[in-house]
Amino acid sequence: MLYGSVFLVLTGLMFSCKQTSQDGKNEFPKQKFKMTTDIPASITTPDVVETSLGTLRFFDGFPDEATVETVYDNLDFQRGVQAFLRSLPAAALYGLRRGIRTYGPDNQTVIFTESFSDSRQLAFVPNCETVYTCAWLDTKGGPLVIELPPNVLGFINDFWGRNVVDLGMAGPDVGRGGRYLLLPPEYTDASTEGYFVAHSSTYGNFIFFRGFALGGDPKKAVEDSKTYFRVYPLVDLSNPPEMNFVNIAGKYWNTIPAADTSYFEQIAQVVTEEPINAIDPETRGLLGTIGIQIDQPFDPDKRMKKILADAVSVGNATARALRFSTRNQDVYYYPNSAWKMLFVGGDPGFSPDGVLDPDSRAAFFYCGWGITPAMATMMVGKGSQYAIAEHDASGNYLNGERTYSLHLPPNIPAKDFWSVIIYDPQTRSMLQTDQQYPSINSQKDDLVVNPDGSVDIHFGPKPPSDNNVNCLQTIPGKGWFVWVRLYGPLEPWFDKTWRPGEIKLVK
Repeated sequence: MLYGSVFLVLTGLMFSCKQTSQDGKNEFPKQKFKMTTDIPASITTPDVVETSLGTLRFFDGFPDEATVETVYDNLDFQRGVQAFLRSLPAAALYGLRRGIRTYGPDNQTVIFTESFSDSRQLAFVPNCETVYTCAWLDTKGGPLVIELPPNVLGFINDFWGRNVVDLGMAGPDVGRGGRYLLLPPEYTDASTEGYFVAHSSTYGNFIFFRGFALGGDPKKAVEDSKTYFRVYPLVDLSNPPEMNFVNIAGKYWNTIPAADTSYFEQIAQVVTEEPINAIDPETRGLLGTIGIQIDQPFDPDKRMKKILADAVSVGNATARALRFSTRNQDVYYYPNSAWKMLFVGGDPGFSPDGVLDPDSRAAFFYCGWGITPAMATMMVGKGSQYAIAEHDASGNYLNGERTYSLHLPPNIPAKDFWSVIIYDPQTRSMLQTDQQYPSINSQKDDLVVNPDGSVDIHFGPKPPSDNNVNCLQTIPGKGWFVWVRLYGPLEPWFDKTWRPGEIKLVK
């Protein structure tokens, strides 16, 4: 009891000596003790700090209750935004799986187009010149055998959007087709002789390949897919199950991930389904701070739900800025140009020179899926290359109320074919107008080519009177963006001796 009394007396004396400075800050008399040294102001925290979060208050470095609440809300919000951006690859793949599962079970359901993909389908930036075939693969039951058709170009990506293996012309079968063996995480027991072997870090995987239309006719590519493409467990090698081929040409199909609070519910599902090593410890930790953990249900309380709803909104806005208004000048192909590349430095891992570029990764997966070296590295006459623009030559967003033109100089450097397709910035899918296939491409029989071999393409709500063929319809009150694709890109594309013109406003 005596000790307590002495403590209270000393405490009272200490606070009675406290002084208030002219600026309202509390200060103690500066006393010198045996061990006193000069303390730089830069390592201390004032009692009152003005920030973008408001006024933060401290007692000798101890944050008060209101400050603690404010900074924790902000910390959870920041982590929510970063978790949104970091998990965009898994969200894109989740959307694809959800779309495929609407037609049937994993490993047996094949989504394909007997003609071409069209603007009814909500899918990230598809083309409408090749035959798409895709399926969702689940290796939880063990290795899967994949029988691939010839003359295709494709890949397998894991659930976090990473390349597992390229297929077809850019893969180990070099376009001849063949049998692949997809192994689950940490699986080592299977005999791999006679297979092209691929080892994934996740149980869930997405397989996709394009078949090419000969002379613009997709019939042969469709027949090859239905005849040769098979997926079955290795244990069923002697009696493979039947495949269910679902033709979605001309049908509504939604594979776009959510941009509301259900976004994090989808990511939580991915995390709980996959092994712990499917993602790195830092990503696991980031997701864990907002309640997404492999061994616990995702069940945020009222406070956290409100914070995560805000984080999704800001994360979504940030991803749109990264995709449509980047500040990274290395993304542009040419100085003072609107044309952007998919992969900075030609690295499909988003790590040019060994340094991860998280902004480029987020921008890619906000508007696409499909990580493959065939789309990124210099492969003359093979694979594909892309140029993307959502601004005109004056630096303004492309506006559906206005009319524009694009000039493609002669000798367009594509061994196989080229195309120009317009997309909707909201859905990041083909723009839905009166045109089923919003594409101008070299496979069109009625393509208008100038005498020198160049091509002029027009964009607007109404076609110009002198050229109704090379025209892509836009919608007043909506924006749009465009992709130029080169299949079998040639040397002039890579050395930049050929380049597309800028998109110019027609006055």
